[in-house]
Amino acid sequence: MAHCMPGLNPQRTFYPKVPISTFSTPSIFSFRTKNSKFKNFSTTVLAMADWKQHQDRQPLSLDALINGARKEEFMGPIKKTLPNCLSETNLHLTVPGLKSKTRGKVRDIYDNGDYLVLVTTDRQSAFDRILASIPFKGQVLNETSLWWFNKTEHITPNAIVAAPDENVTIATKCSVFPVEFVVRGFVTGSTDTSLWTVYKKGIRNYCGNVLPEGMVKNQKLPTNILTPTTKAADHDVPVTPDEIINSGLMTQADYEEVSKKALSLFQYGQHVAQEHGLILVDTKYEFGKGRDGSIFLIDEVHTPDSSRYWIASSYEERFQNGLEPENIDKEFLRLWFKDHCNPYEDKVLPDAPEELVSELSWRYIFLYETITKLKFKLPSTEEPIHDRISRNVALALSSLK
Repeated sequence: MAHCMPGLNPQRTFYPKVPISTFSTPSIFSFRTKNSKFKNFSTTVLAMADWKQHQDRQPLSLDALINGARKEEFMGPIKKTLPNCLSETNLHLTVPGLKSKTRGKVRDIYDNGDYLVLVTTDRQSAFDRILASIPFKGQVLNETSLWWFNKTEHITPNAIVAAPDENVTIATKCSVFPVEFVVRGFVTGSTDTSLWTVYKKGIRNYCGNVLPEGMVKNQKLPTNILTPTTKAADHDVPVTPDEIINSGLMTQADYEEVSKKALSLFQYGQHVAQEHGLILVDTKYEFGKGRDGSIFLIDEVHTPDSSRYWIASSYEERFQNGLEPENIDKEFLRLWFKDHCNPYEDKVLPDAPEELVSELSWRYIFLYETITKLKFKLPSTEEPIHDRISRNVALALSSLK
């Protein structure tokens, strides 16, 4: 029998639980038309920069992350921003026409009737709770997803309507499939649902995938695999394709289409990451269905929050020597909380050290620049960020009427 866990929730959810994105130059409004993909409302039209023009062909190394001059350039603004992170928004009080607010772990989602306004904040979540606020994190996540959504439209469409602000995406509503499509290329991880954890327990049939004997941690799988999950209470549980279909979470046709899209997205993501000196280890995708029955890719794509990245140049040697891969992720912050409290049960968590918060902020920026080969642009400090977002969102929504 395939390994799975009980407690499936077959309820279909409406789109406000998740965000979706596509590429737009910050503060340039764009929306889909029948005859063109984008139409700009700005008086100044900014051409999209091609990442190939900015590529740095130097092999990526961990030293560039730890000691690079670019890090020194950013650490001052990062530390200055620590007291002024975008931890909360209240656009329903400042933007006409926004009917309600849904607060997710990272995103604040506003209902505008036909559209959803999705604001990516600086909140950092883990252990099913908020740990800290990370300077510029929301902008990094939003702009990273925008870049990837634009690059992957040859694989699957998305439901983006506008990207009016560094932290904001506007999208049409979708009916969301209550399944996260987790795609893995390696046997790794430390959580209860990670592939290495279940593999160590002797499980060789996981979410419908037959795993070979004799694998070790951080080893590349013979082929990329899907390990879908769904929500049960307040946590994710793995499910098999048969369970997804038999419980009514998705139809057979929808599951097959989305599975194909997820695997194609991951393969493409691995290709782009490899070109830029990284290994895309694993990630998760979410999909929804529009009113016309079209399937759209939604939520964030290949971001530091949703994906695991390793440095490619050192992977093979470290793997052969039994060492952990050099990585660019948030694991060190999670480990600090596990060492200083019980993050699952303690009612009040300690404040994360500023040096760790600053380091994580830099890692998010580093990964954005490494993937996109674009320079991260610090937001202007002349206008309070909430005022800026309110103004940009109001202008975008008025243009969409």
